[in-house]
Amino acid sequence: MVEVLYEDNHLIAVYKKPSDLSQSDKTGDISLDSEVKKYIADRYKKPGEVFLGVVHRLDRPVGGVMLFARTSKALERLNEIFRTREVRKIYLAVVNERPPADEAVLTHFLKKIESQNKTYVYDNEVKGSKEASLTYKLAGRSDRFFLLEIELHSGRHHQIRAQLSRIGCPIKGDLKYGYPRSNDDGSISLFARRLEFIHPVKKEKVIITAHFPQGDVWKLFKNAYE
Repeated sequence: MVEVLYEDNHLIAVYKKPSDLSQSDKTGDISLDSEVKKYIADRYKKPGEVFLGVVHRLDRPVGGVMLFARTSKALERLNEIFRTREVRKIYLAVVNERPPADEAVLTHFLKKIESQNKTYVYDNEVKGSKEASLTYKLAGRSDRFFLLEIELHSGRHHQIRAQLSRIGCPIKGDLKYGYPRSNDDGSISLFARRLEFIHPVKKEKVIITAHFPQGDVWKLFKNAYE
């Protein structure tokens, strides 16, 4: 069942569960974009193939806001908005180490190794690397964990996961980037909380916020954060 967070004639944003696949891949598993196409076809009685443009992607173990374009014009303009970084992307992450500072901008050079599906982080530029930056701030704490609110300033592969690991704060459940144990449901404790941008057609400000994530570790922070 698709959970719609925002919808008009040009855009649709839905809630992605951590187990959802953003877009069809070689696994053959049912993907979120195919589910959204089915939702549109059923709701609007559309015959034939439904157009749906993938604007951005979330890693499979990550939940939160996923935005799609319903028209080719909206897709073209949204692609430009994301390319020029005229969109605010806010994430939440749970880590079990306190970061070096309560608030900071992290800037690194990231290099993706395709064969490993992993990104490596460097302090200085290396061949094949791309600059990446984000801002984090400490948004909550419990006896064992810390909640970070993150604003992405670039959109590199596994960026948040890799950069937080680099400063000694791997995300809870993220074995690939150094957390010692997986989460029971296979997720990692990273969540795409909010998108803010100017509507590509209506030229009005759009803010799309996903409800606070579920799960035991998130419950530790829900009341304090909201």
